[in-house]
Amino acid sequence: MANSVVLASWMVLGLVMATSTTQVEAARAFFVFGDSLVDNGNNNYLATTARADSPPYGIDTPSRRPTGRFSNGKNIPDFISDALGSEPTLPYFSPELRGDRLLVGANFASAGIGILNDTGIQFINIIRMFRQLQYFEEYQTRLADLVGYDEAQRIVSDALVLITVGGNDFVNNYFLVPFSARSRQFNLPDYVRYLISEYRKILMRLHDLGARRVLVTGTGPLGCVPAELALRSLSGQCDPVLQRAAALYNPQLVEMINELNNEYGANIFIAANTQQQTNDFVSNPGAYGFTTSKIACCGQGPYNGLGLCTVLSNLCSNRDEYAFWDPFHPSERANGIIVDMILSGSTNYMSPMNLSTLLALDSNTRT
Repeated sequence: MANSVVLASWMVLGLVMATSTTQVEAARAFFVFGDSLVDNGNNNYLATTARADSPPYGIDTPSRRPTGRFSNGKNIPDFISDALGSEPTLPYFSPELRGDRLLVGANFASAGIGILNDTGIQFINIIRMFRQLQYFEEYQTRLADLVGYDEAQRIVSDALVLITVGGNDFVNNYFLVPFSARSRQFNLPDYVRYLISEYRKILMRLHDLGARRVLVTGTGPLGCVPAELALRSLSGQCDPVLQRAAALYNPQLVEMINELNNEYGANIFIAANTQQQTNDFVSNPGAYGFTTSKIACCGQGPYNGLGLCTVLSNLCSNRDEYAFWDPFHPSERANGIIVDMILSGSTNYMSPMNLSTLLALDSNTRT
């Protein structure tokens, strides 16, 4: 509910920048909001079908056990934490999130959710965006009890925030079934404009709650994920209708973010063009060291795109060769490449700047 020489240069630059900022950024808290692409395990604590708490999820973690991440290993927030030089954020529902662990930040994301409250209703009990923001308020109260109000406010304003949401509003809402309620209410261009207007409210609320450095990722190539190939493609070509949705949505998201930055008079929000990045995987997987970008590593049916990833699924032996881990989610290696782009990508991928540039500017401001 994204040319090998270029990639190598991104990875080297990303490593250099991550290393150079590690010491100065070690104390920066990190907060995560969104859906299954960034959920670190909150849904493990919920009575919902949108869970990744059983094998073979987590097969490439040190423990080889599922963590609640929709990945064979690390997800996007984990790689960003690595770049910040900090330990991974804990799910907000984790009983371990107390004391000094609060200083690291928190992950509020929940698989299945969208911008709209009616997205993902089939998953029943998930943490919708308005509730994630309420938990962020609650977190700040807990943090203030630990370090005092003024220090809590400083930690939040200095923190990095990641928000990844929107894809489910298409695949688990508008296009979930033929003649869905939202598709009867809106034609596609109007629906995209509605989503953007609602997302704007979420981002403004994050700003009201003290967020001053917010990384906003767009959707991936919605029509190219194995799940949609299995349902909508006979020839392995990306579904044009879902691709049109992504092509409409992502540029408008960047435009909205630029407008907000102009209104606030500062680069509060930076946009990551994850659609273009994952499109690169799809159009030329070999350039990234992948053997396939169509077939999921774990799944069943055409392209391993049907159903859930379970112990009964087909499971590839070399996860690093697959751009997709399961029918919807990137593999650990793909997540790492996406974060390399976020850290060091050009303005073709990042607007108005990449994350390493932002962190470097912040470091210069503080010294």
